[in-house]
Amino acid sequence: MSEFEPYDEHEGREDPNDPEEKDGPDEKSEAVEQRRGHGSDGDDGRGLGHSPRIPMPRASLEDGGRPLPVLEDPGEPPVPATALPSAPAPLVLEHHVLKSLLGAWALSACSSEESAAVEEHLGGCGTCADEALRLRDAVGLLRPPESLDLDPALRTRVLEGCLHRRPPRIPVPRWATPYDAETARLDALLQDIGDAEWHAPVRLRWFEDESPTNRRTTVAGVIAHLLSVDGLVAIALGLDDPLGDTAADSPDPSSRTETYWSASRFPPTRGVRAPWREQTHDLVRTVSFTGGSGSGSARPAVSYGSFELPLHDAMLDRAFECWIHAEDIAEAVDYPYEPPAPRHLNSMIDLATRMLPTALAGRRQRGLASPARGRHLGVAGEPGRSLRLEIEGLGGGEWLIPLDSPAAVGSAEHEVAHVALDGVEFCRLAAGHVPPEEAAAGQVGDHEAIRDVLFAAASLSRM
Repeated sequence: MSEFEPYDEHEGREDPNDPEEKDGPDEKSEAVEQRRGHGSDGDDGRGLGHSPRIPMPRASLEDGGRPLPVLEDPGEPPVPATALPSAPAPLVLEHHVLKSLLGAWALSACSSEESAAVEEHLGGCGTCADEALRLRDAVGLLRPPESLDLDPALRTRVLEGCLHRRPPRIPVPRWATPYDAETARLDALLQDIGDAEWHAPVRLRWFEDESPTNRRTTVAGVIAHLLSVDGLVAIALGLDDPLGDTAADSPDPSSRTETYWSASRFPPTRGVRAPWREQTHDLVRTVSFTGGSGSGSARPAVSYGSFELPLHDAMLDRAFECWIHAEDIAEAVDYPYEPPAPRHLNSMIDLATRMLPTALAGRRQRGLASPARGRHLGVAGEPGRSLRLEIEGLGGGEWLIPLDSPAAVGSAEHEVAHVALDGVEFCRLAAGHVPPEEAAAGQVGDHEAIRDVLFAAASLSRM
């Protein structure tokens, strides 16, 4: 075809009806393809007004359609073997040096090179291997055993942390926090014991006149006792009495407890936990909402039969008894139990010291204490003979106890005796769990006054 021959628009297209087109490209079509793909120098590869086409690789037509070989990137030249960093040579030590390192190796105090040298040596030296095994076992004994039981104060610490970060909308009064904490700790103890342990024998102990006394019951019976006596606070706040329609012979704790026990057809079981826990929550919730005023505008007094306590002192008294009986339960079921928080323990000790002058006067009226010898017996608020009570350890502090009259004031100038006691020991004395003769850690001064105060402290206990 000459350069000036007219262009046929159908030229170069395959005709499906033409058998020669199917066999292969002819010379005419090959020339057209060459003209379209490889234009002359003057037409810039565009042909006669058509868009350029990229020619297929010629190699794919010549080798039967096989792909061209892929050449790998040679990358960086290989590093000569002499340029590679050599591994550090193993540490070679003599036998006596390796033997001296066995103790440090057992404690994981050797360097990596020393440890590798020791371990390689142990594979071939039976004497050192036996010694290393003994040292490993000894290291295991150096670590104290960890108890699987949860810390009884864990719940208290968690609650304190939560309340510190986000104070409650209605905070618990400060004088009610010991009761809230001790009932929560006892409830955590009860949650961990099994069904059979609710029937474990427990002996309630207290002090009457000049001798200790006790009452045998069970773990469930102790919770029933707490439930019935806490009911005195519930009545003062206008809540339901746990005794219901059953009337006790007297409002004192012993009569209420005996009435509750006898009213049950069967001995108390773990079912008593739910009403006790619900009542403790009701008491804390009520004093938090009302501020302890109950149904009236003033804080009510809680009657214990032979005496009364203000509400805030009654709540502290119930916290003290909850802790003491929780220790009785923990001892019966072999459960670890810690004393209260120091600030709560200090409040309990302070309550006992404020009750001591009245208890001492009551014993004096029954002829169980020495007569008063003060010069200001009839004048309220006057200083008189005093005993200095020094509490050491948890909840520690010092208190001056007037000896001759509840209306007198303790005075350092009129101090006639000094007694030193551990805080937990004093509380157990006030609970009737420690004989007065064995309670004092140190005493100086009037021995008669010291005996009267220690026995008065033990007489604070009750069932």
